[in-house]
Amino acid sequence: MAKKASAKSDSSGRKNTKRSSSSGSASRAMTTRSRQESRSDGVQSDMVDALIKLLQSPLVIDLLAVGATAALAAITESRSSRVEGSTGNNKRTLKAAGKAAAAAVGRRIATEFDEIREASKRAGEDRTAKADAAA
Repeated sequence: MAKKASAKSDSSGRKNTKRSSSSGSASRAMTTRSRQESRSDGVQSDMVDALIKLLQSPLVIDLLAVGATAALAAITESRSSRVEGSTGNNKRTLKAAGKAAAAAVGRRIATEFDEIREASKRAGEDRTAKADAAA
């Protein structure tokens, strides 16, 4: 239920008008809901399918595996040094694992880009060689 705006006078003698915030937020919520309902289900399912296909791609799976392996190696190294007598810090261990994972993923992506560049150069050279042979 929406409340009517009421005019109240405060201690200084001025009138103070207050409006119910529920009516404004309800209309915004209805507008948002109607926008969401107006979208077709096909578009949303297409986006979800595309995301699932991306996550199932071999490159993404490989990047996750490389990052997880590097993080696990960093954690293992920290734990082995703790056994040898040095005291470890969990926060420091997690930070080192994150850095190792990020570095490993970065190296893997750089390797992939280098391979793509080399393949592109070879394809360009093959095209120019075929064009020269045809002429």
